[in-house]
Amino acid sequence: MWMFLLASAGVVHLLVCPFTKVEESFNLQAMHDILYHTTNITAYDHNEFPGVVPRTFIGPLFVSLLAMPFVTFFSLIGASKVISQVIVRFFLGVCVLLSLNQYRKSIRIRFGQDVAKYVMIITATQFHFAFYMTRPLPNIFALTAVLVAISAWINDRPAVFISLSAFAIIIFRAELAILMGLMLLMELVNGRISIVTLLKHAVPAGVVCLGLTVLVDSYFWQRLLWPEGEVLWYNTIMNKSSNWGTLPFLWYFYSAIPRALSSSLLLVPVGAYVDLRIRTFLLPAIGFVFLYSFLPHKELRFIIYVIPILNTAAARAVCHFFNNRKKSILMTLMSLAIVGHFVVNIAMTSGFLYLSYHNYPGGDAINRLHQLIPKEENIHVHIDVATAQTGVSRFTQLNDNWIYNKTEDLTPGGLDMMSYDVIFISASDENGPELSPYKSSHYILDHVKGYGGIDTKSFKTVPEVKLEPKIFILEKKKCAES
Repeated sequence: MWMFLLASAGVVHLLVCPFTKVEESFNLQAMHDILYHTTNITAYDHNEFPGVVPRTFIGPLFVSLLAMPFVTFFSLIGASKVISQVIVRFFLGVCVLLSLNQYRKSIRIRFGQDVAKYVMIITATQFHFAFYMTRPLPNIFALTAVLVAISAWINDRPAVFISLSAFAIIIFRAELAILMGLMLLMELVNGRISIVTLLKHAVPAGVVCLGLTVLVDSYFWQRLLWPEGEVLWYNTIMNKSSNWGTLPFLWYFYSAIPRALSSSLLLVPVGAYVDLRIRTFLLPAIGFVFLYSFLPHKELRFIIYVIPILNTAAARAVCHFFNNRKKSILMTLMSLAIVGHFVVNIAMTSGFLYLSYHNYPGGDAINRLHQLIPKEENIHVHIDVATAQTGVSRFTQLNDNWIYNKTEDLTPGGLDMMSYDVIFISASDENGPELSPYKSSHYILDHVKGYGGIDTKSFKTVPEVKLEPKIFILEKKKCAES
C-alpha cells in the first residue's frame, strides 16, 4: 500500500512534467535511438551531439528493453512519440521503486515495520525524490543499484553489497566510491568484513563490471571506451566540473538537503537521538555529503542517494512520537505536530511541482509548433540551445517528413539561419535584440512563457508566480523565400 502511495506520487510528477532538461538528454536520446534506430548506430544522436563527456549506454539499454513491448504497441496504434517518452521514464521509475522496495524490506528487518512504513510515507510527501525517480539522469540509473546495495549492507550480505557497489561505481557514478567506501570501511573496522572477503568479491566484480561497460559502450560509441573513467578524469583530475558553476562548501547542508527533506529535516536529529542505531546508520551518508562538498560544482541530484537514509531517521522519530502519544500531553501535541508536518510537506511539494510545470518552455514550444502547422507540410526547423535544454528531445520531434536541426553557434540573421522555415529563439521580449535580425524575414507564429521568479510585490496572501516569455516561434515569411 505504501509503495503504491509513492508510485502514485511519481506518476503524478511524471505526467505533470513529461519533458526533460539538458542534463537528462543523453540517456533520453539514447533510449529513443535504441528503440527507433536499433542497430543503426550512425543515426544515433550522440554521434552529432556527444556532450562534454561520454556516458554509458547500459542503463538506457536496460530500460529500453523493458519498455520496448509497450512502445511498439503504442506505435502500432499511431500514438505520439511523446507517449513513448513517458513510457521509458515510467519504466525507469519502476526500477527505482523496485530497488526502494528492497530498501524498505531491509529497514523493516533492522528497525521494524512501522519505521519502514513511515519511510515510504515521508518520501511520498516530499518533492524531489518522487520528481527525480523517473528522470533519466546517470544518478537515477545508479540509484537503482545503490539502494539494493545499501539493503545488502543492512542485511549483512557482503557479496551482494560489494558487487552492486562495484556496478554502480564503475558503470554509472564513480563518486559513489565515497558513499559505498564509507559503508565498507565501517564493516572493516567492526570486523564484519575481512580484507580477504573484500578482495574475494571486489576483484571479480570490478573486472566483470569494467569488462561489461567497455564491451557495451565501445560498441555504441564506436571506439574503445570506459565512459565513467573519462568522466572521473574530467571531474577530478582535470577538475573541469566547475565550468558548469560552483557553489559554497556547505550548500548541500543549508540548501539541498533542507529542500529535499522539507519539514521532515527537523525529525532527523530526533531520530538519531532516540535510537543509537540511527546514529551509526547516518554516518556514511553525512560523511559522503561532507566529502563530496569539496567538489565545487554541486547539484541536488548528486546526493539523492542519501534521501532515503535521512528519511529513515525521520521515520524513526515519527514512530517515537506516535508510539508514546498517550503517555503525556507533550507527546500528544508532538504527534499532532507530526501529522501537521506531513501537511507542510505536501504543501511544499505542490508548490515545487507547480513551479516545475512552468519550467520546460522548450517542450511546450515544440508541442505548440506541432499544433500550429499541419504535419503534412515539409518544414525545416532550427532548435536553439535554450529550447533544446528545456524540453526538446527526439521523442518530441513527431513528424518524419520534417527536418529538426540543433546546430549551435550559427550567426543570428545569417544565411544558415535564414534557410530554416521555422526557428525557435530564446528571448524575453518580442522587441528584444534576439529577434531583431528576423524582423523583415520572419513573423512571430507564437511564443511560450515560463517560470520567471516569484512576484513578492503584488501578492497579498500567497506568492504569485511570474510567467515571462521564454521561447519565440518564428516562421519565415513567404516573400522572404522568394
